[in-house]
Amino acid sequence: MKKTLAGKILKAHLVEGSLIAGQEIGIRIDHVLLQDATGTMAMLEFEALGIDRVRAELAAQYVDHNLLQTDHKNADDHRFLQTACARYGLHFSRPGNGVSHQVHMERFGAPGKTMLGADSHTPGAGGVSMLAMGAGGLDVAMAMAGRPYYLPCPKVFGIYLTGKLSAWVSAKDVILELLRRYDVKGGVGRIMEYHGPGVLSLSATDRETIANMGAELGATSSIFPSDERTRQYLRAQGREPCWVELQAEPDARYDEEAELDLSQVEPMIACPVSPGNVKRVAEVQGIKVDQVIVGSSVNSAFRDLMCVARIVEGRHAHGDTSFHINPGSRQVLENLADQGGIMPLLLAGARIHQSGCLGCIGMGQAPGTNQVSLRTFPRNFPGRSGTAGDQVYLCSPETAATAALKGEITDPREMSAEIDWPDVQDLETYLVDESSIIFPAEDLRQTEVVRGPNIKPFPELEALPDDLDLEVVLRVGDNLSTDSIMPAGSRVLPLRSNIEAISEFVFYQIDESFHLRCRKTGDVAVVGGENYGQGSSREHAALAPRYLGVRCKVAKSFARIHKANLCNFGVLPLELTDPGDYESLSQGTRMHFSKLRKRIESGDREIPVEVAGRTLTLRLEISPRQRRQLLAGGALNLAREQLGY
Repeated sequence: MKKTLAGKILKAHLVEGSLIAGQEIGIRIDHVLLQDATGTMAMLEFEALGIDRVRAELAAQYVDHNLLQTDHKNADDHRFLQTACARYGLHFSRPGNGVSHQVHMERFGAPGKTMLGADSHTPGAGGVSMLAMGAGGLDVAMAMAGRPYYLPCPKVFGIYLTGKLSAWVSAKDVILELLRRYDVKGGVGRIMEYHGPGVLSLSATDRETIANMGAELGATSSIFPSDERTRQYLRAQGREPCWVELQAEPDARYDEEAELDLSQVEPMIACPVSPGNVKRVAEVQGIKVDQVIVGSSVNSAFRDLMCVARIVEGRHAHGDTSFHINPGSRQVLENLADQGGIMPLLLAGARIHQSGCLGCIGMGQAPGTNQVSLRTFPRNFPGRSGTAGDQVYLCSPETAATAALKGEITDPREMSAEIDWPDVQDLETYLVDESSIIFPAEDLRQTEVVRGPNIKPFPELEALPDDLDLEVVLRVGDNLSTDSIMPAGSRVLPLRSNIEAISEFVFYQIDESFHLRCRKTGDVAVVGGENYGQGSSREHAALAPRYLGVRCKVAKSFARIHKANLCNFGVLPLELTDPGDYESLSQGTRMHFSKLRKRIESGDREIPVEVAGRTLTLRLEISPRQRRQLLAGGALNLAREQLGY
């Protein structure tokens, strides 16, 4: 069979299993990416393994989420991470140096490598032909220890691109068009592989935008070939020697295929409250806009910000619209300044912030009550901005800049009556800045790891008992995101290294009393609908509920990363065999599992549970390795057993 590009990379890194869709495989991980919101716990988990040095080819810790320092917590966590990186051999990107995805692509991204990141948007590195995946922090800690990463072998979905994007249309509109077609579950269990003649018209940073937001499709990863555009980007970054040509074999066979003519893509926009609620900008034109933010996790590269600068040059943001710029990296900001892009933004009334995630993770920049916010971010889940009942729209830099000037949602193509389209291209040579990255060095190995009072040890988790008696304490609907399970924002994010404290915010947006009811009840269960746990890779959405006594989650279906995280922390991920049983598992329902441990040890896929005098059958679709994790009470317990601790 002719090999796809994804298939080639998987085969080259395969250490366990066979490349058969749906079967568990283990692959070698070359690069490891961490960010501070998830990396603090991942570092604690790595320490708990008792290994004295990172064993991955390259590991990098970025401080890009918890940048707001309202008290000691974030500053203490940053010092912990910096000293731990020195001690264990990780690269450390200082606060303000930039968003992990942007900086890693600039300074470390290399075609053909695998990467595992404690951030669901890690697949953005597919823009430089890396096979990059998001995962929970514990899986990333294992990769740091040199262990394989395990996942169900994904299908490869080939997207054949033709044509070229029209004026005022950009890469963000491409991924929004795919979200319009396939919604937030369309990529589940798949790698989205882009190929065809249209690929060459997209720059490496265009490709990063599309690959980054492939996470919103639910995709395992997204990848582009490594071609001359890739080579140009790496040459401009001073890293051409790491370039290799990579592409699928001619006539490669994909599990699924689709075609997209780039010339037919229009300006698109994701409306509240899902990245999959996509419409043409022309359909929602005229809605008043109170806030515009360009940059952050995606659309924060040089081309994106310079394009905005050219659109607003000589103009000022509308009097009722707050206009923000979040650069992807310090290097992007330096190049923007060098090319004359800063003054047009300042004179247009833009507030230029430090390089980081900021409002994308709810760390500041929250819109006001009933205000409309247009953002070039990847997500608009309910309340993620920090404002209850928020009205967040996702769009391209061109659409955002136009709205900032007009004060309302406007098809950016209408700007052609006033100015020529700013056809901004990547630079042939970038100003390179890695001065805010601390590289591993032998003389740093003796560094003492500094722990502030907010750094708490990883909690002890008990092994699975023979029988379980549980009460359903909450039932939720379809497409529930990890933001709804474990909120982010300036109040919660600083507690990521303190599971006892952060557990008080589990399901806080849905039921503020959830943690109190769990502690009063004892062992409990949560029931969900389709695609339960979509969105962020945050493992706290599994670990904190487990700390509160959630031993089982029952859903119609689970998102990939969250399901893996549940197994990692000893929480049973059970699926309904009959969707109609969802209604019978209401809040307060008692569930009794008998001989549960024996059933899991025996490899049973059907797990009976007694509910209100009758027996329901639930499905346990996990690998033998994950069964061992559940029995041990979690992956860390199992790893300790295997390592002899």
